[in-house]
Amino acid sequence: MMKHSVTIASLDDIENAARVFSEKTAERNFIAFYAPMGAGKTTFISALCRVKGVDEDAISSPTFAIVNEYLTRSGESIYHFDFYRINRIEEALDIGFYDYIDSGALCLAEWPENIEQLIPEDALKVMITVNPDSSRVLVWED
Repeated sequence: MMKHSVTIASLDDIENAARVFSEKTAERNFIAFYAPMGAGKTTFISALCRVKGVDEDAISSPTFAIVNEYLTRSGESIYHFDFYRINRIEEALDIGFYDYIDSGALCLAEWPENIEQLIPEDALKVMITVNPDSSRVLVWED
């Protein structure tokens, strides 16, 4: 296992950090983001989607819908999940969770701990920590 990290020094640096992260994780289809409330999961996922070619105005948090589908300029789907409000595993199954992950499209998940037993074996698990200076560090192993 090799440990990787990307630092987001500030919001001004987020697109660059998202680009580096995207290059380092290009072969992954399911990326689960673990972080406390307010750590910037949605903000980073939005930057990642922009880097991958999704128009800025198409991106929003799927907190109430559980999943949003974005299309890149080249027509590829990206699925953005927010499992914060999930109380029962069945709720994730009811939205067709396995259909999304079997689609081959990139799946980005916030609050994956709420559906831990459904997360694919080969999922990339990314921890986001907030430093005292408000910078963020994304850490993962592969």
